[in-house]
Amino acid sequence: MAKVEDCPPDTARSNVARVAKLEADALDARSLGARCATGLVRFAGTTTFAAIHLVWFVVWLAVNTGLVPGVRPFDPYPFSFLTLVVSLEAIFLSIWILIGQNEMERLADRRAHLDLQINMLAEQESTAAIRMLQRISDRLGIPPDDTAVDTALTEETDVERIATAIDQTVPS
Repeated sequence: MAKVEDCPPDTARSNVARVAKLEADALDARSLGARCATGLVRFAGTTTFAAIHLVWFVVWLAVNTGLVPGVRPFDPYPFSFLTLVVSLEAIFLSIWILIGQNEMERLADRRAHLDLQINMLAEQESTAAIRMLQRISDRLGIPPDDTAVDTALTEETDVERIATAIDQTVPS
């Protein structure tokens, strides 16, 4: 993982540090259940988890089909207890995966809201800069045709109007 010191100039370094702090704060704010879900799901998605299950199933089947001398089968064919255990594991693993997905969705929504706020601030700053450039052009007597500034860009963006247009235009 790259370190903040490896980033370009001060502004970028500062931005990376601030984003890293936001992410760290979001991770620290998670509930114990969300932390457990993340850890379990992270482990369940590994080859180690798959290998453990493969070994477990092979041993279970070997023991319960009588292939291991001196060990009496405790779950003979059709392996009803194995079916119960695997079903319960699948149920609880599914629940933990859903908890983890809900947490990821919450964090993604938070990031999307932050992006929207930053974009809206950037748009307001751009509009103010264009207005300022237009006033400078007027003051210097530069004709509007020469500035190539679209007058629509000098107006505040109506976010609700754009959202409504997107809702009506983009298929769901």
